[in-house]
Amino acid sequence: MSKKLFALVLSLSMVMTMLLAGCTSKPNADNSTPPADNTQGGTETSQPQGSGDAKGRVYWLNFKPESDQVLNDVAKMYTEETGVPVKIVTAASGTYSQTLNAEMGKSEAPTIFNVGNSAGVRDWADYALDLKGSAIEAELNTDAYNLYAEDGKLVSIGYCYECYGIIVNPDLLEKAGHSLDEIKDFASLKTVVEDIHSRAAELGFDAFTSCDMDDSSSWRFTGHMANLEYYYEQEGTTWTECPPTISGKYMDNLKNLYDLCINNSLTDPKDLSVGGHDPDGEFKSGKAAFTVQGSWTYGGDTNYVGSVPNATMIPYYCGVDGEDKAGLNCGTENCWAINSKVSEDDQKATMDFMVWCVTDPEASRMLVDTFGVMPYKSAAESTNSFLAAANEYSNKGCYVMNWATNYQPNVDEYRKGLVSALNAYNADQSEANWENFRVAFVDGWAAQYNAVNG
Repeated sequence: MSKKLFALVLSLSMVMTMLLAGCTSKPNADNSTPPADNTQGGTETSQPQGSGDAKGRVYWLNFKPESDQVLNDVAKMYTEETGVPVKIVTAASGTYSQTLNAEMGKSEAPTIFNVGNSAGVRDWADYALDLKGSAIEAELNTDAYNLYAEDGKLVSIGYCYECYGIIVNPDLLEKAGHSLDEIKDFASLKTVVEDIHSRAAELGFDAFTSCDMDDSSSWRFTGHMANLEYYYEQEGTTWTECPPTISGKYMDNLKNLYDLCINNSLTDPKDLSVGGHDPDGEFKSGKAAFTVQGSWTYGGDTNYVGSVPNATMIPYYCGVDGEDKAGLNCGTENCWAINSKVSEDDQKATMDFMVWCVTDPEASRMLVDTFGVMPYKSAAESTNSFLAAANEYSNKGCYVMNWATNYQPNVDEYRKGLVSALNAYNADQSEANWENFRVAFVDGWAAQYNAVNG
């Protein structure tokens, strides 16, 4: 359905609802019909009725299936406290777009929905309330996850995120006679790393885990570490779509950190191409003080913290000016938008609910425990130590390194070219081989962009 046709259908639906209001009672939010036969994957949990005095309603079309139960618990708590009815409908994984289209056509449409990327902004900006200057925007501790339309309208704001960087075992640093407080930039990181590596036999552990280039590991460098070059190349702006070319201006900084990792690790760089090592296991077993990874390793199958309770995360220090103010690489597609087509009472009720979610101690604790972290000043502290570190950097005024790497064109083919060039460089760290990697990095971007876009 085209956007114009969708808008016409939505308008007609609203007109019919008003015309019929004198003949029939308005349906309660709790009685809205979910997608027929759940073909869109939506699940709905019955919520308590709001008091007759409450104005407005809240209907959150949830993007994260794993958080469904917690959101319903929070919704029930809010309704019992305020009398405002709150409904949660959760789209099954991979069906959010279809569910959103189906639900937005109903008379009791969602009041909160997810707009998590530039494509979503293009599709739904007309249906999103401008959040600039709003009460919920005022609660943010960073604007790094805000999504804007071309006219400057603040379409949506992040409510949780993930992060990646350099994970550190502070206990091993202490055994080596160092501390986390020493590391403030690339120069100080280099001093600590090279000292540990030079004494690895004496200490019983090395600086970095293995930096394998097989499929199970290479993404940590061709995807994540590559982000530092893309981030700084944005020069204070934020990409909103894939640029057709990049300059590679900060590739010397990428080289600084990459060389530090591969030349001060458990595995000789010449042996990285075949893979077969276990960097996660190496870190958990205390064989290395540093590894390159993300916040998802906090628990689950990897569970770094279960083995290294004091593990934390530091930024990709690489030698750029002012990097003492750098934070972690953080990103999300979990962003709140408020439906601009619902009544003003519904919009206000929704805004009040969102502010309560990030300021109420009990509610924010429940939400942070399911989301990992929420980028709001008064939200509960994250129980994920890596995300807590990201939040701490933000609260100190450090800049967030956004996930510009998400714009890599024709990503699989592009990264294959990077891996091939890095394997040659790892085997022989010559200037010529790094230049070949630079060509794969910069010229390869343009080639893959053209392959996709013509």
